[in-house]
Amino acid sequence: MVEKQNVTLSLPKDILRKAKILAIEHDTSLSGLMVELLTNLVEQDDRYVKAKQAHLAWLERGVDLGTEGNIVWRRESLYER
Repeated sequence: MVEKQNVTLSLPKDILRKAKILAIEHDTSLSGLMVELLTNLVEQDDRYVKAKQAHLAWLERGVDLGTEGNIVWRRESLYER
């Protein structure tokens, strides 16, 4: 069983009213709606952090362009007409 902790939120009345209606439409409680939204937000952030770390590692490793670090052309030859 997951340990839970109560929290107190202070929301604008119009947002609270609409959120209660939304929870009813989704056949859940306001608490259940908040758990779902916050879970999605946390999971999305976790995926972002992992993707960022993977891309930074990829940048650190670099990309093999097949030159083995030796450039055999001159800039001018690339733009000859």
